Amino acid sequence: MSGYIGIDVAQVELVVAREGVAGSKAYSNSERGYRDLVKDLKDAQLIVLEATGGYQRGVVAALGGAGLPVVVVNPRQVRDFAKATGQLAKTDLLDAHVLASFGARVKPELRALPSEDEEELRDFLTRQQQVIQMLVAEKSRLLQAQGKGRQALRRQIKSHISYLERELKTLDSDLDQMIRKSPLWREHDDLLQSVPGIGKQTSRILLGILPELGAASAAEIARLAGLAPMNRDSGKMRGKRWIGGGRPRVRAALYMATLAATRFNPTVKSWYKRLLAAGKPKKVALVACMRKLLVVLNAMVKTKTRWQSPQLTATA
Repeated sequence: MSGYIGIDVAQVELVVAREGVAGSKAYSNSERGYRDLVKDLKDAQLIVLEATGGYQRGVVAALGGAGLPVVVVNPRQVRDFAKATGQLAKTDLLDAHVLASFGARVKPELRALPSEDEEELRDFLTRQQQVIQMLVAEKSRLLQAQGKGRQALRRQIKSHISYLERELKTLDSDLDQMIRKSPLWREHDDLLQSVPGIGKQTSRILLGILPELGAASAAEIARLAGLAPMNRDSGKMRGKRWIGGGRPRVRAALYMATLAATRFNPTVKSWYKRLLAAGKPKKVALVACMRKLLVVLNAMVKTKTRWQSPQLTATA
């Protein structure tokens, strides 16, 4: 019997399928269901689940805590796999079987599961991003609410903006406390912020959303951030290289940090000017600096070294 297991996760139910075996079995998405699931999957070779907005966290923690090989994969990859194999219909049962087949054929790499503190930091960063997006939307609505007849509406919007700004300050304070209470995060945060251009928010995002920083190779860390250039060639045609995938929020944070560094960090500024002098378009040069800066940050965390331009430039 195949040891590749697929679990389709819903809010109240887990649908479990085994690769090559018809049918499925349902468990409740609760502590009791987790205990039954752990007993039934002791022979599992690989258990595959999708990231489903947090509903998978309880079962992943239970399976990982029991020492079972569990991996959480990107839903887009699984959907592309299903389409490639001709599976266009979508039900909980079919999704569980697709996940089991994906595990058997693709064999996604097992990674260390995030700790409870890492999950909490990521949740706070996600909430911070949500509040910022709501603030931007409310400020845009305030600009649109013009005219004497909309004074009551403007007061309501202003009140909500004040509330969101207070929430943002509270979240900022909570994030600072989380970083300070962890000796490892505190050390890494100090190393990262020693780089001109890397501020508090960029450091937080790197710590929370790119925990592999300092433990991965230069090529791997660039791929995880979506900064590894990909070819687009066919026959004699040589297309433009492009970047994508990875973790968009890390890439966005590095973009803003590198933009600042090209003005205020002499080393990054020299990289950028050298690329422009070589005829590279500004955006291409900026992305190249983003990747080079990320590789330097990875080396700094790995070697526990603060920013030292000449030595770290040579490492990169």
